[in-house]
Order: sequence, then C-alpha cells, then structure tokens
Amino acid sequence: QVQLVESGGGLVQAGGSLRLSCAASGRTFSNYAMGWFRQAPGKDREFVAAISRTGGGTRYADSVKGRFTISRDNAKNTVYLQMNSLKPEDTAVYYCAARRATYSVSTQAYDYWGQGTQVTVSS
Repeated sequence: QVQLVESGGGLVQAGGSLRLSCAASGRTFSNYAMGWFRQAPGKDREFVAAISRTGGGTRYADSVKGRFTISRDNAKNTVYLQMNSLKPEDTAVYYCAARRATYSVSTQAYDYWGQGTQVTVSS
C-alpha cells in the first residue's frame, strides 16, 4: 500500500501561483511513477501532469503546458506541482496518484490516490 497526502491548495487570484505537494509513505517511493489530476465540479477527473520514477521524464496536459511544472524528490518521498499564471478554469480539486510502472495520462492506470486538495482561482 502507498499512502498519499496532498497539501498546498488554497485561494489565489488569477495570474498567481501555488505549489502543491504530495507526500508518500508505505512503499519505496522511487518505484512509482506519479501523476497529478484534477476534477472540477460536474466534470470528470482529468490528467494534469505526470513524472517518471527517476524524474527524468515528464508529461503535461496541453491546458497547463508552459504554466505548470511537475517535479519529485525521491529522498523526501514527495512530488510537487508548481502552478504559475493560474486561471479561473484551473479551479478544481487536485489529486496525486501513484503507479508502479511507467507514467500514464489515464486515471485508470493509477493504483493509489490521495484525498485531494482544493485549488480556487478567482478572476
């Protein structure tokens, strides 16, 4: 089992920045690719960003490319999502997820999920 706990969400004005963190425990963190997903009210959960087990590979949704950066610190068992130039349409609950394989953009590919952290961007 892998336990994931997100933090860093909050209320920010459009154009602002937030940094989300996801702390993992329970298994060897470096064995897991990590992903960030988000879900807005009334919408399906969608892919945001993913990172390989070593951190050498990343993937982004087109909607966040150039604004968001995913990174990880395997010594701290933590994955981050730096979010810049935030827009109201980025408002959602953000979830991190772990997968014991190569990273994926599919929600169904991930084995473990955190509880989520709310990000609200005001216009």
